[in-house]
Amino acid sequence: MRAIIAFLLLLLLYPHFNSVAEEPPVIGGESTADEEFFEDDLAFFDEEPPLTVHDPIEPINRAVFWFNDKLYFYLFKPVAKGLRVVPERVRVSADNFFDNLSAPLRFLNNVLQLQFDDASDELARFIFNSTFGVAGLFDIAKKEGGIVRRDEDFGQTLGRYGVGSGLYLVLPVFGPSNARDAIGRVGDYFLSPLTYAFDTEERIAVTAVEKENALSLDKDTYEGIKRDALDPYLFIRDAYAQRREAAIKK
Repeated sequence: MRAIIAFLLLLLLYPHFNSVAEEPPVIGGESTADEEFFEDDLAFFDEEPPLTVHDPIEPINRAVFWFNDKLYFYLFKPVAKGLRVVPERVRVSADNFFDNLSAPLRFLNNVLQLQFDDASDELARFIFNSTFGVAGLFDIAKKEGGIVRRDEDFGQTLGRYGVGSGLYLVLPVFGPSNARDAIGRVGDYFLSPLTYAFDTEERIAVTAVEKENALSLDKDTYEGIKRDALDPYLFIRDAYAQRREAAIKK
């Protein structure tokens, strides 16, 4: 773990990380899928001018992107399709349950960013959904109280305090990221109460079930990107950069 953290810190301190400029519009069409598995990554793509993404290791990133693509089509998606035999309302409840487990982490990151109103929303959501929502199976806070989720992670917390995004990375299995957000994943690992509630194998199993369940609810968004974008790698890379930039500024 120390070696991984040291490597990520070296990436973050790369001398050219803070250079951000305009670039020509991204080549590629928009996804026509009804619902987005990468919804958050694409939500802000058309709302801000495209950023120049620092991608000095693009050949390596493309190789990892290819690996993740094969993993998606030959493992993750078939498993997710198999889960669709479970009624959708059950899978939605499971998604709510996993979302509720992540509420303490979102609360902590909101507090670290001094966003106390959002932190109080997350705390209220956790209390209401854990009790009246039957351990989080039902999103009572949103349905009855209009209290929506306040997504924050440690990568955003670092960005809020001026840490640059660093070079773009495609992580095996996890997908698009950057040096700051990769370090943020390590921070979230240690901040999350789930880290201390489960051992490593249990945590991996819980995360795998959570992601596969979420993918089973998706309406083939990635397939839409592959079909419509001239270069899916560039489309996802630039969409990710746009979304993260917007999330930090909001």
